[in-house]
Amino acid sequence: MKTLVITGASKGIGFATATQFCDAGYRVINFSRSTPPDDRIESYAVDLSDPEIESRITALLDEHLEPEEICLVHNSATMLNDTVRNADAEEFVEVLRVNVVTPQILNRFLIKKMKTGSSIIYLGSTLSEKAVTNAFSYVTSKHAVVGMMRATCQDLSGTGIHTSCICPGFTDTEMLRTHVGDDEDVLKSIASLSTFGRLIDPDEIAMTIYYAAQNPVINGAVIHANLGQIES
Repeated sequence: MKTLVITGASKGIGFATATQFCDAGYRVINFSRSTPPDDRIESYAVDLSDPEIESRITALLDEHLEPEEICLVHNSATMLNDTVRNADAEEFVEVLRVNVVTPQILNRFLIKKMKTGSSIIYLGSTLSEKAVTNAFSYVTSKHAVVGMMRATCQDLSGTGIHTSCICPGFTDTEMLRTHVGDDEDVLKSIASLSTFGRLIDPDEIAMTIYYAAQNPVINGAVIHANLGQIES
């Protein structure tokens, strides 16, 4: 059996991805603070910002996972409303821990268990290659994620493991709604920035992730899944 290991699959893009892989016959292991509403998903309650998380995650995976074809999806992310003027150092470190450091903890452990055909899929963002105001820590971390993916591609040359970074556009998730204060007018304005005039459904990103996981030809690639953004 093939296995998906994913973070943050209790809601949004993560949950849509977990169910997509379940439907395809994968065993799915999730790490997040809350439990996904699908009992097919093996979920472990962890705080991905915990500095001591490495021993807990690796112990769980060592107990429950044998060497096999694995898809690792780095989905979980933290987003703050901050700027370069006011970003607090401790909060900045926490964002980097969730968005950058914990993914590498999982990489280092799971690569040893990955057979040929395995994949590591990073979740970037529209903000992986550009920036907006009031999202300093998030923008910084998502730029780093693209660099991680490109380095992963080079470092795993010859292993039969492929990688890519999926960069969603504005997706109708709790994270986006929280960031804009659940303001429907703001959401409509954001939706108008795509050539389709709507927000992306999490299932659309899940399908993109699944496609990337199945196709090693997409290795080292940044995939912009954003409905085509209107550039001013």
